[in-house]
Amino acid sequence: MARAVYLDHASTTPADPEVIAAMLPWYTEGFGNPSTVYSLGLTAADVVQKSRESIAQTIGAQPDEIYFTSGGTESDNWAILGTADAQQKKGRHLITSVIEHHAVLESMEFLEKHGYEVTKVPVDSGGLVDPEDVRKAIRPDTVLVSIMHANNEVGTIEPIAEIGKITREAGVLFHVDAVQTAGKLPLDVTELGVDMLSMSAHKFYGPKGVGLMYLRKRARISPLLHGGGQEKGQRAGTHNVPGIVGMAKALELAKDRMNEDALREGALRDRLWTALQENIEAVHLNGDPVHRLPNNLNVRLDGIEGESMILMLDMQGICVSSGSACTTGSLEPSHVLRALGIPAEHAHGSLRVTLGRATTAEDIDRFMEVFPPIVARLREMSPIWCANCPCKKGN
Repeated sequence: MARAVYLDHASTTPADPEVIAAMLPWYTEGFGNPSTVYSLGLTAADVVQKSRESIAQTIGAQPDEIYFTSGGTESDNWAILGTADAQQKKGRHLITSVIEHHAVLESMEFLEKHGYEVTKVPVDSGGLVDPEDVRKAIRPDTVLVSIMHANNEVGTIEPIAEIGKITREAGVLFHVDAVQTAGKLPLDVTELGVDMLSMSAHKFYGPKGVGLMYLRKRARISPLLHGGGQEKGQRAGTHNVPGIVGMAKALELAKDRMNEDALREGALRDRLWTALQENIEAVHLNGDPVHRLPNNLNVRLDGIEGESMILMLDMQGICVSSGSACTTGSLEPSHVLRALGIPAEHAHGSLRVTLGRATTAEDIDRFMEVFPPIVARLREMSPIWCANCPCKKGN
């Protein structure tokens, strides 16, 4: 039996062996609580601080601007809800885009139910936000702009530095969800002009259940979690020491091999896209063709549904997705694809293939060995495809 081919790295990544090795001692002999004052706890506190310093150096921040969380969702929620609470005397207006992750959109919707106003700026057909739309949306009572660095479904990379200049000039706090770009693209919080930035370790070969938020010193937001006073009183809860150590190690490794990974994965992605176009008719690219993550390929195929393709590929030992793993099971078409102007019936026929460090040319070849027959079989059974079959056009 052929080995499984994992092509869903935007959903999660396997922990790197070096990351696991770095974490293991902190589950056993280094298990102390960093908030205690005896030696076992002080040792744990020291490694947490060293991890904080390592991460800060990687993204151009100060160590005391790094706050550890449980992951991207918590960080996104904290940035939005914490800013809204702390800045409500200034105003109750926030700005985001129509293609954000649900962790951002649902936080915004929660605020709308409590009397806040939210403006969602549009994107173009490739998923790009126009910085001028952000500028035009800013009002005297705007307290936050939250735009993702790269979209988790189609991989489009947003012009964050340009938006950062606009928010800085306007004196408005700027949050960026960098969950999909951490470890894949260089991140410098000063160059990007951000006040807050979210990450999640399991997206760059680190452990699940740990993330961080960069919070610029001048940015004032309220805590989301209350209790023990950890993280300078900003985020209560006993530190996940092994997870924090693993995240720091994973980010260090990602920084060292970022260019190598991008070149190799980008070449494999292009090889796959070329093969799809040569072997399957009516296949279309979703997202910006240029400004996109090197490992992301999101396509739609006329006449069939993404879920059927996923299940049949899984039977062949190939793991892909139809979009965000956080919305698996939803019958609604992707809000991201709909925002790109793709009709619902076509959005349902989308497939997201995201490559990783372990992806090989043989994996791409294996995908192309089994995928065209799957497409052909599904189209044979599809009344939608039959009704629009190219051979019947003009009859």
